Amino acid sequence: MTIYRRFVENVKLRRFFVLLSVVLVLYLARSMITTILLTFIFTYLSIRLVKVVQRFIGIKTSVISLLLYGSILALLYFVLTKYVPLLLRETLRMVDSAVDFYESQPAGSNQLVAYIQQYIQRSDFMDQLKGGANFVFGYLQVFGELAFAFAMSFLLSFFYMIELDKMKSFTRLFLTSEFDWYFKDLYYFAKKFIETFGVVLEAQFFIAVVNTVLTLIGLSVMGFHQLPSLGLMVFCFSLIPVAGVIISCVPLSFIAYSQGGLNDLIFVLVMILVIHLLEAYVLNPKFMSSRTELPIFYTFVILLVAERLFGVWGLIVGIPVFTFFLDILRVKAIPEESENGE
Repeated sequence: MTIYRRFVENVKLRRFFVLLSVVLVLYLARSMITTILLTFIFTYLSIRLVKVVQRFIGIKTSVISLLLYGSILALLYFVLTKYVPLLLRETLRMVDSAVDFYESQPAGSNQLVAYIQQYIQRSDFMDQLKGGANFVFGYLQVFGELAFAFAMSFLLSFFYMIELDKMKSFTRLFLTSEFDWYFKDLYYFAKKFIETFGVVLEAQFFIAVVNTVLTLIGLSVMGFHQLPSLGLMVFCFSLIPVAGVIISCVPLSFIAYSQGGLNDLIFVLVMILVIHLLEAYVLNPKFMSSRTELPIFYTFVILLVAERLFGVWGLIVGIPVFTFFLDILRVKAIPEESENGE
């Protein structure tokens, strides 16, 4: 028996080699990891939604996909044309208010204003201002990269969904190729990861619902208008683990300041802080542990370590990756799903 044949028949060693090759490819493609993960998330959610719709209505996958992605584009257009200009106007109004407050104070009448005047007159102020400008431009560059990754992921996911049946038929050809063992093991790992990732996405969905409900209750107490639209915005941001609550704080703070001044702004900031602490220390560990059947301590530690190692993406993929390794190491099996969106 040749070495190659013995290697192929050794399932544990063979799968270890396949898994190592996947890790190596992902490491080499780490600059594209945002696009890869976003494409996976968009495609997974789209497949699950299509399957739910097809349980009740016998419509082709391509038709449902066209309606789904068309609706998403319409929603994005609505947000960009309605809320982005509103956010810009509120930002300019807040800056104008700060400038008017500064210019309306007589020199020396307020210690804080006097301190600001002295600080501005320092020689190193322009250097700090340039540093701040570079900081802002750096964030704009990151935002541009994220926007490009989002657009590419959305486009790739759309192409995949439009030809879903054809994609499945073509992909199955690899399972009967000359190196079918490699692609069968690849399919084995992909199936396991999809199942674990689906569990985490479901948990994050419940967390987003709780965050949205709590935020809308607080906004209604303050007398905010357009609660359905604000609720939709908060829900979308809450789908981002932990960081989503903080991101939603920016537009809500601008709206609160323009509507009720400093008091409403402080109320919104305190409310967002409480909800953020609730999500980070209660909802995230509790929902994740209940869906993945992991102890809350393990879940919380994984979130902390994954965030430290991989940033925001670590909060998203940390639990799935850990549960994935538990399954392939035969520590704890993942419950099988009847429809996993393969």
